[in-house]
Amino acid sequence: MNKTKHKIAVVTGAGGTLCSEMARDLARQGYKVALLGRSIDKLKVVEDEINAAGGEAISISADVSGEASVRAANELVMKTWGPVTVLINGAGGNQNDALTNTVEFDERELEGDPAVKGFFNLNMQTFQSVIDINTMGTVIPCYVFGREMARNKHGNIINFASMTSYRPITKVAAYAMAKGGIVNFTQWLAAYLAPANIRVNAIAPGFFLNDRSRKIMFHEDGSQTERAVNIMRQTPIKRFGDAHELLGCMNWLIDDKNAGFVTGITIPVDGGFLSSPGV
Repeated sequence: MNKTKHKIAVVTGAGGTLCSEMARDLARQGYKVALLGRSIDKLKVVEDEINAAGGEAISISADVSGEASVRAANELVMKTWGPVTVLINGAGGNQNDALTNTVEFDERELEGDPAVKGFFNLNMQTFQSVIDINTMGTVIPCYVFGREMARNKHGNIINFASMTSYRPITKVAAYAMAKGGIVNFTQWLAAYLAPANIRVNAIAPGFFLNDRSRKIMFHEDGSQTERAVNIMRQTPIKRFGDAHELLGCMNWLIDDKNAGFVTGITIPVDGGFLSSPGV
């Protein structure tokens, strides 16, 4: 507790399955945790859990892809506790209108057939919004909270990459494009901020279940969809990940003693997905 009592963490996307678990774990270690996200109701659930367990947390409604919104969040954190020392950039996600329902070009998409949603009849505004939340929604918090870290010559940033950072997984072009950029940006920012004693790394989760993905991976009767079957075929451990299985990676990366020479890397936590070529 003495080691961490002056440490302050910001977790974006903290109302979600993965980042809420990260936030709770940081609080258990004595971090004061600012929970950022669009849905204040979801954040409040996590905040109440942390505070009831003896930790300290505040919920801040913020659009991480908007600079003014993130600046306002930083001002509140600074006023409440002081400068941030750990930033977890977990906000992101996808939208159904940015997904195709086919894995290759189909002539019917040019004819406006409602049964075929291909690349050529996607909504480009939605496509752009997915890129914004997953790219600028990482860049802007780094820009705002990282400024205070640089001023204090200390900090740790963890970005969220994805399996799509390595492979352009079918149907999710916008999301894959954005997450591919996160790996590159993490490397760039790590080199840039090294003189300020700030380490920047990323975690690339494999396939973890949340409320949205359960609808994609399972039928109403509990059986796996074709997409889930394909994922399991590519995942040697043969199951989906659990949120707590990201904590060891997070805690290692923010540990200046054990990972002080580690910056600019992206670590897959994927059950072996990237190791399996599928043949």
